Amino acid sequence: MTVLLPYMRIVLCITGATGAIYGYRLLLAVKDLSNIESYLVITKDAETTLKLETNLDYSDVSALATHVYDENDFQAPIASGSFITDGTIVAPCSMKTLSAIANGYEQNLVSRTAMVSLKEKRPLIVMVRETPLNIIHLRNMVSVAEAGGIIMPPMPPFYFNIKNINEMVDLTVGRVLNMLGIETTLMKQWGVD
Repeated sequence: MTVLLPYMRIVLCITGATGAIYGYRLLLAVKDLSNIESYLVITKDAETTLKLETNLDYSDVSALATHVYDENDFQAPIASGSFITDGTIVAPCSMKTLSAIANGYEQNLVSRTAMVSLKEKRPLIVMVRETPLNIIHLRNMVSVAEAGGIIMPPMPPFYFNIKNINEMVDLTVGRVLNMLGIETTLMKQWGVD
């Protein structure tokens, strides 16, 4: 007999790359959805970036998640493929983390949960943040894509007449959640008013 969970489990990892607002806005988007549990990992470098870019502390962001784990907690349920999740989002994803994922180097819980998603054939969405990109970055992205990951740099669609930064970020957040089958009012569809 198959029993489906009455809710979704989404893993969100925030790394130290610029763009911490994407992880924060993703948490805000799913916080009040009763059918979603969020499992959060914030790296030490991400704590610094969050403070610099958003003026938010670790406690401000972690309070939005259902479950929070230290980046070195390999005993966390999300470190095992037997713990079923509906996908992992790395937002933003530093080049260091991308390299770890691309090369199977499970240096912390972020790269471990990404590897779990890939090996279990679950969605892995990697919001890489770097510019310009060199050939090593590009090869690492190809490696992750070939392994089944989705490379999704946060590139805002300017054709929706965006009014502010939060709206710009939320359009991308809505697309990411849509890729996991979560419909929100954040994502606008072209040609639909």
